Amino acid sequence: MTDATTTDLYEVTMAMSYLREGMTGPATFSLFVRDLPPERGFLVAAGLESALDYLSGFQVGADDVDAFAAVLRRSPRDLHPLLGLEFTGRVRAVPEGRIVLAGEPLLEVTAPLPQAQLVETYVLNQLSHQTTIASKAARCVLAAAGRPVVDFSLRRTHGPQSGFQAARVGAMVGFAGTSNVAAATAFGIPAVGTMAHSFVEAFASEEEAFRAFARSHPGPVTFLVDTYDTEAGVRVAARVLRDLDGSARGAGSAVRLDSGDLRDLAARTRFLLDAEGLTDVRIVASGGLDEYAVDDLVRSGAPIDTYAVGTRVGVSADAPYLDSAYKMVEYEGRPVMKLSSAKVTAPGPKQVFRCPGYADVIGLADEQPPDGGRPLLETVMRGGQRTGTRPTLDECRERFAADLGGLPSAARRIRAPVAPRATASERLNALAARVRRRVEEQTAAASARSSVPERTVSGPHGSVSR
Repeated sequence: MTDATTTDLYEVTMAMSYLREGMTGPATFSLFVRDLPPERGFLVAAGLESALDYLSGFQVGADDVDAFAAVLRRSPRDLHPLLGLEFTGRVRAVPEGRIVLAGEPLLEVTAPLPQAQLVETYVLNQLSHQTTIASKAARCVLAAAGRPVVDFSLRRTHGPQSGFQAARVGAMVGFAGTSNVAAATAFGIPAVGTMAHSFVEAFASEEEAFRAFARSHPGPVTFLVDTYDTEAGVRVAARVLRDLDGSARGAGSAVRLDSGDLRDLAARTRFLLDAEGLTDVRIVASGGLDEYAVDDLVRSGAPIDTYAVGTRVGVSADAPYLDSAYKMVEYEGRPVMKLSSAKVTAPGPKQVFRCPGYADVIGLADEQPPDGGRPLLETVMRGGQRTGTRPTLDECRERFAADLGGLPSAARRIRAPVAPRATASERLNALAARVRRRVEEQTAAASARSSVPERTVSGPHGSVSR
């Protein structure tokens, strides 16, 4: 059973009002991203699996009711209508690893209104965060142009869970490994790691440090060479590596550069290693890297074999959030929409049709696909239970690779990308026009009723206003 208190208070107050008013009919909520962040040409859907885990175990228990009552300063008896509430709804969603565009639903929940409302916060949190990080990581893979990228983000992410999720979605979009032992163990991701500057500083010399490390590890080994003077460190590392026999050194041994002008230092390092006959020793670069820095290094021809990305990717430093929303689109069969300025929503349950060249069409859920289009949202939960088995990380990775292969080159650019824009179907546009007209008429009528001037009527007891 999940912790139902991981929610915003207004979800609780709304759910209580719905229950009091007997409003428990089916409601559909759509989760989407209004606009892409600057410098993003696409998003990668992620976070669905953890959201489904939450929904399948969602139940309001006695402790949750007590917590709700305490923060509302009310008697637990007042909150008893929530006790035992479970998620029994249906979820249609874009599978993890798929590339999505602005305005396209990543997920739609259909459930009794109080249920659909109470789960909003957690579901929105999971999809927003993990889609943000997956999209940033995917750009690093693009920038590396075939060179391995590994995740070093755990120590700087916003909490251990965020680091765990960053490692997973990084692997989903093609990262070759992670330093995160928990994630590596849980998902079968190759674990990678070298040494810190403190390890080198703990010994009397770099050479003692490198030889001690090599004695403890059968190889391959990676030496951090920039604790003091980088070129001197490379020469020491080369000497130690050359003294190791072939089996101890292994084919994957490397030196790591973590600071300075990585382009020039990599070129000099490659020259020094090759001069010692160590042409098989790789160069790993780290230190504040993201897709922009990786792109610059690759384009400059820097002889770097592996890129280790950390802080800037693990928190998506340049675009740390998405303009995401979870909005009701239908209640008891009645399409609804929001008309607020700059935040208009489209009514009705939807489907996204992926068309060639990413000329995507957002239509109604019961529409037939346009020519060449295929639906993206799949039913992943029914009656509060998963409809199928949990996809493997490999399946998600394959899905992403296939989608990325068809993405227009302008959307793949690291700088100044041009994102494809989805269009609405004729049926969706027609429904939106009808619902807008209905809402505007209702609003106008209500406004007219509230603005009727009072009439003064004379009677035997004086004047009375009506």
